Order: sequence, then structure tokens, then C-alpha cells
Amino acid sequence: MTISVEAYARECAEQGLRGNYAVCQPDFTVEQKYDYSDEDQEVWRTLCDRQTKLTSKLAHHSYLDGVDALGLLDRIPDFHEVSERLHKLTGWEIVAVPGLIPNEPFFDHLANRRFPVTNWLRSKKELDYIVEPDMFHDFFGHVPILSQPVFADFMQLYGEKGGAASRMGGEQLAARLYWYTAEFGLMQEEGAPLKAFGAGLMSSFSELQFAVTSLDSHHVAFDLETVMRTAYEIDKFQRAYFVLPSFAALRDAFEKADMAKLIARWRDVEPLDPATV
Repeated sequence: MTISVEAYARECAEQGLRGNYAVCQPDFTVEQKYDYSDEDQEVWRTLCDRQTKLTSKLAHHSYLDGVDALGLLDRIPDFHEVSERLHKLTGWEIVAVPGLIPNEPFFDHLANRRFPVTNWLRSKKELDYIVEPDMFHDFFGHVPILSQPVFADFMQLYGEKGGAASRMGGEQLAARLYWYTAEFGLMQEEGAPLKAFGAGLMSSFSELQFAVTSLDSHHVAFDLETVMRTAYEIDKFQRAYFVLPSFAALRDAFEKADMAKLIARWRDVEPLDPATV
């Protein structure tokens, strides 16, 4: 079901969400308006300095290569500048949004190689935790890995097939795939140590360490159908982390998946407990 910008803006205001949804274009994008304060720039550098001490050790090399290629750390990124670099690498660009947007425009942006990034940044008081995804999560977490061609192809495919799945009633199955890969995915290539690439981990000081290094974290070999059947939680550390052997394995499995059959089979079935997969 399509929701108008006006109706969505009213809903967000009623929920107390921070972004200014009233100025959205029909596709829910806004201007970035590069008018950040000195304190905003300080928060950005503090977050980046702290997190890169971990990502340099715990992030998959494809993420680190993306950071080097795009240059994200010295100051709050100008979306247009980064989009020019990113487009040359994988054909993707960045579009500014005021925060979370509805599924339909989100899938459409991904299907057209546009990644929505929140245009505001958390405050100093929120360095360790923020309820809503902000620019640091979206940009520092998601954007570097979009510089990698195979993952970039998966994300476009996710926009196409995820949008179709949502229209068929498979919204939750598609959401779980995104959650356990783009947000909390791990990678262990043959002969290499376990590393992280998901944005929820890249932007989290504490959960990144837990997911990769803790003996208490539950690592599960990637299986597309299992991922789409497994419940997740948004307000605590994950009770399962799925481990990919490669981005090609993710892209190819999703490309071959018959979403209509999977949705018909699992849509109305209780999801799996992540602690027991």
C-alpha cells in the first residue's frame, strides 16, 4: 500500500521521530543541506576515530577498502562528492532522507542503485546509543561496502526482489534477509579469520566486538532460507550471526531463490528462535 509523504510526515511527527519529513520530495528524499555545526563535526570525528580502532581489526577487508576509496572519516561527508566517487566504482549514489522511510520507496531506491542516508547526526549525549538510525549508522555503516561490485549487485537485486516479496506479503522474510546480512552480516572466507561487514556492527562499538570475538556469540553458517525464517531483535545484541563464505554466495543464492514459493511456504509460519538455529 502506497502512503503519501504528507500522511507519513504526520505519523512520524506523532511518533516523535527527529527528521523533518514535511520537506520530503515524493520519493521521500530531501536536501542534505551541508550546514553542520562545529559540534556536529566534532561528534563525527569522535565516532569515526573510536570506531576505526575496531574496524581496522574486525571489519572485512572489502569494507576497509571502501573506506579508503571513498574517504569518509575527516569530516561529515558531502553526499554529492561521495556519490561521484561511488558511482565510478559501482554505479551507486547517495540520496539524503530525513530518517526511516516506507518500504516501497526504500526498495525502489535500492533497485535503482540509490542508497538512502539520513541527513542528521546524533548528539554528543548519544555517542554510545541512538534509537533511530542516523547519518553515522547509514554512512559509516552501509556506504563503504557499496563500493564492492558483488555486494553492490546484491543490494540492487534486494531492492528488486525484496520489493516484489513485500508486495506478495513476504515483507518479514525480506526484512530478515536484510537484517542478517546488510545490517549484521559476518564473513569468513576460506583460510581467513572471521570478520564483520554489516552496518549495524560497523557502527556499534560494543556489538562489533561481541559479534566477532566473544565466545558467547552464536555463529551460524549462511543459508538463505534459514535466514529468512529467523526472527531478530532490534534493541539488544543479536542471538545469532550468519556467516557468509563470500558476497557471491549471498548474491547467487538470492538470485536463484523463488520468492513466491518461499513466501507461500513460510509467511504464516512462526519464525525460528535465533538462539536455536
